[in-house]
This record gives sequence, structure tokens and C-alpha cells, in this order.
Amino acid sequence: MSDLHRSERVLVLAPTGRDAEVASNVLRTAGLSVMVCRDVPGALEGLREGAAVLLIAQEALGDGARDGLGEWIAHQPPWSDMPVFVVTGAAPRLDHAHALRRLSWLGNVLLLDRPLRRATLVSVVRSAIRARQRQYAAREVLAAREREVAARDQFLAMLGHELRNPLGAIVLALDVIDRRGAAEPRQLDVVRRQSRQLSRLVDDLLDVSRVTSGKIALHNRPVDLAGLVIRAVEAMQPSAAAAGVSLRAEVAPGEVPLVGDPVRLEQVVANLVGNALKYNRPGGHVVVALEASGDEAVLRVRDDGIGLAEHDLERVFDTFVQVDTGLDRARGGLGLGLTLVKTLVAMHGGQVRADSAGPGKGSTFTIRLPLAASAERAAGADRDGAGSGARSRRVLVIDDSPDNREVAQSALEMLGHVVSVAGDGPSGIEQAIRGDPEVVVIDIGLPGLDGYEVARRLRAARGRGMTLIALTGYGQPDDRQRALEAGFDVHLTKPVEIEALRRAVERPPPDA
Repeated sequence: MSDLHRSERVLVLAPTGRDAEVASNVLRTAGLSVMVCRDVPGALEGLREGAAVLLIAQEALGDGARDGLGEWIAHQPPWSDMPVFVVTGAAPRLDHAHALRRLSWLGNVLLLDRPLRRATLVSVVRSAIRARQRQYAAREVLAAREREVAARDQFLAMLGHELRNPLGAIVLALDVIDRRGAAEPRQLDVVRRQSRQLSRLVDDLLDVSRVTSGKIALHNRPVDLAGLVIRAVEAMQPSAAAAGVSLRAEVAPGEVPLVGDPVRLEQVVANLVGNALKYNRPGGHVVVALEASGDEAVLRVRDDGIGLAEHDLERVFDTFVQVDTGLDRARGGLGLGLTLVKTLVAMHGGQVRADSAGPGKGSTFTIRLPLAASAERAAGADRDGAGSGARSRRVLVIDDSPDNREVAQSALEMLGHVVSVAGDGPSGIEQAIRGDPEVVVIDIGLPGLDGYEVARRLRAARGRGMTLIALTGYGQPDDRQRALEAGFDVHLTKPVEIEALRRAVERPPPDA
């Protein structure tokens, strides 16, 4: 049955032929679609097929009605609120307030007293049908929006993959060139800076998609926020130097212990510092201060840049908002960084606020996060140490992109490893079984036999005797989980820098 007929049909539940005949004749004469049901099971079947209105004779509400009809009404989908009319007896006159409370299990219920005028019956039923049609229309709008969101997320995931593939080759090649000293430093810095900016834009674009769909997942563990902040500020120094802005950290000695996702917390710091640098001027200053206050860690990022008007202090955290809307777009960005900061801080149980004395007077962004409890601190703070040793390893790279294969091979050989390559899944499996590598780096997006299947077959053939590293442009949490389930030990999202690749390759083997 079409939605059009569902949104127009009237179900009449009446145990006697006379009631059913009179009601159905009146409604059909008015041009309405009617289905007559003699008992509750018949009415339930009609409701499952779809209807606009349920018209019930009071005599039909026996002992089994509440279990059947009440259960169906209570479990309607969120968009549905079926109008129910109960035709009462002619005498004695009912106390409607009491009767409605007694029949509240019917949901959207209205009482109609006998004797019932034909015009009244037709009028109230038509009004209910119009309301029901609006519910069906709203359901279609909601379903269309859900389809649009799903299509958008799929598009963004594919966009991220397609952008990350060339970025992966560029970033890794830059690291190789830099270590070999084969390029003019200023040109190298320009390419590296722009590549990192493009990488951040891709990450922000995909992260905001995950935020709106609720797909961001935290991987929490004990973290020393003090060490994390110092590392994040050090990583941002090249960007500060390029902008001509002084950047320094003010962190007291000692640990500031939290329980959180270190990757996401570092993203919060980097986004705030990047924002402060972007909206500053050459010769300006950015200070990142961290202290423990009571049971909170307080992080402040202060700058003496362009500042904020009072009406912008809250809206700067809204999606796609940028307070500097000049046509020159000199500062770039998508207006997503602070949205992600607010969401990630909230997911860690914290708060963020913006303060400014006004335009031209700088800004301060303050984050408050709960400190770890004593039991959580005992688990140990965040440590960045593999302790694996830097001995040479036999590495196989499986990637269908010649550029990615070549640059990965160059990077790994420069690190002292013995590297072989394969251009597709079947030949990669054959080489892995014949050559007995210690580490296999596998591109997920291989044609034909994809990286997941390659990993599964290698695990079946060789067990846990080698380290499997997924190197891919698909970086959403579901992708990481799927990689682990396929047998990978490490999931690296392109673009990957040489240091991250080194740590992954040189980590202890799975059976160590």
C-alpha cells in the first residue's frame, strides 16, 4: 500500500455489524477510504499495513484490547502519533476527564458521544487525516535528510581518501628529501608547510562530519597534559616562525595528569594555537599557559592579535563561523577548528570559553578539564616510548600506486631497513609467504583483493609472526576498527610522516 493510501485510510473497529455499517457508510459517502475490523487482531493487521485514523466503538475495548492496541500504540515510530476516536455509549453521559485518563493508553485519543451527527463524524475524521498526512510528510522529510547526511558522509570519506593518497606521497617524499639534504631549504619549507595545512583541512573536514553524526570515539588512557602541551607547542614553532609570531609555553614543572585521548587533546591544543597564530600579526605573541587549579587542569592560550567583538565570543565555536570575513581570505581555513575544540573538550568532561577586551586587543581561550583521580594516576601518565630498538627489519610494501611504493621504499631504506615491494594483493601475499618479511605495510585500497583481505590471508598463512601495518586514506574510527578486525597491528592514516612510519615499523613484533 502506498503512503498516500496509508495517510487517508480509516480503520473502524466495531464488534457489531450495525455500528460498523453505519460508520463506514457515512465515511465512504464522504469519499473516505474505510477498512472495517471486527476484532482487535484484525485492527492490528490493518494498523501494520498503515492507516490515518482509528475509530473504535467503546464496546470493542475489552480485556484484550489494551495488550494488543496499547502495545502497538506505545511502540509507534518517533514520527507517528495515530489519532484514535472512541465512540461512547448514548447513556449515561460520561465524565470525559475521567474517561480520558482511563483510556490514556490509547495515546492521541478523543471521545465522541452517541448519538453522533454525520457531519461531525466526517469533520473530525477529515481533520485527523490532515494531521496524519502531515506526520507522513514529516517522516519523508526526515528520511530525505538522513539520506542526505549519509550521502554527505560517504562523499567526505571518499574525498578524504582521494586527497590523502597524493598527500601521503608528498609528505613522505618531503621527509626523505629533507633527511638527504637534496633540496633548497626555503623551497622545502614552503612545500612542507602547505602540505601540512592541506592535511589539517582534510582532517578538520572529516572530523566535523564525524561530530555531526556522533561518530567520534575517544581512546582514553592516562595522559600527562604538561608533557603533551610542551610537545604540541614545539610542533607549532615552525608555523609561528613562518607567521613572524613569538610562541612560548608557560608550564610549571611536574605532571598534570588527566585521563583522555592524547591524540584528540593534542588536536585541541594545536587548533587553539593555530587559531591564535592565524589571527595575529607579524611581531605578535602567543602564550600557552597550563596550571593545575583544585581538581581541574586550566589551559589558556593568549594572543595579542585582532581580538573579538563581544557578540562573537560565543559564535566563534559554531560550525563554519569565521569572524574575519574579508574577501582576501588571507587567513584561510574552513571555520571548523574551534567547533572541534568545543566538542572534543566537552567529550573529555571539560569546558572552553573565549574572552577578549574587544577588536584589536587580543583574545584568550580557556579550557578547564578534570584532573585524574588518584586511582587513575596510579595507572601511570602518558609515555611516548616504544623501546623497540632500531635494528634493521625486513619490510614488504604492498601498494598499487607507483609513487607511494617508491617513496615508502626510499624512506624505509634510508632508515636502515631491507625493503621489497609489490603492486597488488596476490603478488604481495606470494612475496610475504616466500620472503618471510618481519613487517608488511599494506595499502587498504588495493584493486581486486583489498588490503583487508590481504591481511586476513596473511594471518591465516603466517599467524601472528609478522607486524601488519595498514597505510590508508580511510581514517574514520570504523575504518580503524575494521583494520584491527582484519588482523592489522597498526592503522596509519595518510599522509604519514616518516617518524610515525619509523615507530610503526620498529615496534616490537606481535609475538614478542
